[in-house]
Amino acid sequence: MEANDKSKFPKIIVAGGGFGGLQVAKKLKDQPVDVLMIDKHNYHTFQPLLYQVATGSLEPDSIAFSLRKNFAGQKNFRFRNAEIIRVNAEKNTIDTTIGEIAYDYLVIATGSTTNFFGNKEIEQFAMPMKSIPEALNLRSLILQNIEESVLKTTRQEREPYLNFVLVGAGPTGVELAGALAELRNNILTSDYPELEKDHMSVYLVDVQDRTLSSMSNEASHGATAFLKSMGVEVLTGVKVESYDGTAIKFEDGKTIPTKNVIWSAGVMGVVPEGISKDLIQRGNRIKTDNVCRVSGYSNIFAIGDVAAMITDETPKGHPGVAQVAIQMGNHTAKTILQLINGQPTVPFRYFDKGSLATIGRNKAVADLGKLKFQGFFAWMIWMFVHLISLLGFRNKLIVFINWVGSYLTYNGGARLIIRPFYTETTHEDATQVSKTN
Repeated sequence: MEANDKSKFPKIIVAGGGFGGLQVAKKLKDQPVDVLMIDKHNYHTFQPLLYQVATGSLEPDSIAFSLRKNFAGQKNFRFRNAEIIRVNAEKNTIDTTIGEIAYDYLVIATGSTTNFFGNKEIEQFAMPMKSIPEALNLRSLILQNIEESVLKTTRQEREPYLNFVLVGAGPTGVELAGALAELRNNILTSDYPELEKDHMSVYLVDVQDRTLSSMSNEASHGATAFLKSMGVEVLTGVKVESYDGTAIKFEDGKTIPTKNVIWSAGVMGVVPEGISKDLIQRGNRIKTDNVCRVSGYSNIFAIGDVAAMITDETPKGHPGVAQVAIQMGNHTAKTILQLINGQPTVPFRYFDKGSLATIGRNKAVADLGKLKFQGFFAWMIWMFVHLISLLGFRNKLIVFINWVGSYLTYNGGARLIIRPFYTETTHEDATQVSKTN
């Protein structure tokens, strides 16, 4: 068991260095507590810009920031690069890949991963995009398939390599569809003179009857109009039946030959072992009370994507967005201090600051309370909000310079295949299958 020389202080373990976990540790600065953060990566990922890493517009270190560097100077903070295996609530310990560690308070902020809804075939062949390694895999696959298409002699042979199907028309799917459409419209024929724009097709598919179903009708209609103007084929009210790595089939009988299926149709919470199965709600999320405390436990909390706070106001829990995790993290830190000091706790109340989604150059939609914006002004708001939310001045500067360059030249990003990615269907003669996660 890991030694702790701050034994006189309550030990608080924060499991996860995402938006929620960062906020908990930040708000406990200079408090008489011992904070230990555990994460399998030693960096924080700014997930809203993963799609730009996947399409080669940004490099991964532009949207990642060292967790140790972020908390440099916070004397009550420690970090361990490890994975949580199990929560031992009866002993107030957790089992990790570096041993057993004791806690007085535990905050589960482990986030979410891609939900394939039990379809093993789709899980095997479709590409997720919830982490930097997955975004880099997707970037390699996209570029490798375009390179492969150049080697084909007929349009029919090229078609599977140049058909891109995005399943899930939420913000991630919409933004990635827009980015791929811009790659086709502005870059494809410049980088690959053997190809023509109409050789590449981008499809956005969702079982819901509209895009951006979590946003307003105005935002949905605006996003759909922008996507169609860019040449994206939007298929709503359509359910995927199967995908075998060469063709995706839908329940209405439609089939699209493709080696590029990107899955953003759902997420599920990452729940460590040891949490009672009776507490797991829809989306593999942990049921909590109104102060983010896991139901039935006095000193274990769950926040962000892994938490399900079921109330009359939120019968399905809160949306899986960064602002929820940030506000829950802030509230949980305050609640822990209240419990330590014997003070009454206050129920959590989520303040919705609005929703944003960008579709491409000068194209975005924004729901800010009763105010609805579309087009250039919404795009400027989107850029400003995302830029100031990045950790580190260097990251802000690099992303800003990249965005300015892309805007002026229509041809930003390096689009390098640094780490090739192989699946069973990447090459017909592949002898080794490698999927790096």
